[in-house]
Amino acid sequence: MSLESLTTLALSSRHSIANLPFTNHRSPALLPVPKLLPVFTSLLKKRNPKRLKYSTQRLYKDDRLPMLYVEMDPLWVDTWKLEPVIKLIKDGAVGVIPTDTVYSIVCDLKSHSSIERLRRIKNIRSSKPLSILCHSLQDIDTYTTGFPRGNAQGQANIFRAVKHCLPGPYTFILPATKALPKQCIRHGTTTKFVSRKNVGVRIPDDTICQAILNNLDAPLISTSVESAEDQWIIDPIIIADTYGPEGLDFIVDGGTRIADPSTVVDMTRNPPTIIRQGKGPKQEWMVVEGEDSTA
Repeated sequence: MSLESLTTLALSSRHSIANLPFTNHRSPALLPVPKLLPVFTSLLKKRNPKRLKYSTQRLYKDDRLPMLYVEMDPLWVDTWKLEPVIKLIKDGAVGVIPTDTVYSIVCDLKSHSSIERLRRIKNIRSSKPLSILCHSLQDIDTYTTGFPRGNAQGQANIFRAVKHCLPGPYTFILPATKALPKQCIRHGTTTKFVSRKNVGVRIPDDTICQAILNNLDAPLISTSVESAEDQWIIDPIIIADTYGPEGLDFIVDGGTRIADPSTVVDMTRNPPTIIRQGKGPKQEWMVVEGEDSTA
């Protein structure tokens, strides 16, 4: 059925409902909701001109390779739509996916060339740290030393408290293990950066993001999509216009997000210290950088 036919039928249904008798002067009789109207609304949403442009024609970053644009319902994950995205990531692609905070540019943690491409596309210095998106606490334990679990010397069992925050809108900075590629923890070749061996880890509370991570062999290297410091790009259409020509391989459109980044907590300090307040609320076992923890 064509869009014009659906429009006529939807308006006809609406007109018919308006002419039905009322039980009183204030409230109409309770009637079953027509099933056509949600379908009609969905069609209108999917025919957004910009989204239609990317989903049908795609954007070519050169003469050979198209940028894959996948539109997802943020409330209902059609996992089959993500299959080509997962394959692209495993083949070394760089693309954009939604998280529970803002959109992120991601690539395979184990692909050296993909990480270099990610930095080039985002135009970020080799000194800028990158985070990793994990599927589970097991991933975090593999690529970092993990969260403090308490000891006989009185160190608090932070692990138990952290479990209540994950999945969630937090980035936890932890010491990296040898399992994490050196490229991820040595940002540059100068002595200033060689000693940096910490990494930010996340387990996003987002169904689309988790569906992707669940089908990969390793976490994803990640950096937030922002045009400048703390200026987040939250509309995937604008992201496509901005970074598509720079060489992105794919974009997963999960709808427009709120410009609210993750809360960054440095777990290498005692007590754990918030160095950026974001979407994740401060927990009682955290302190804010610059505040007196004894107050």
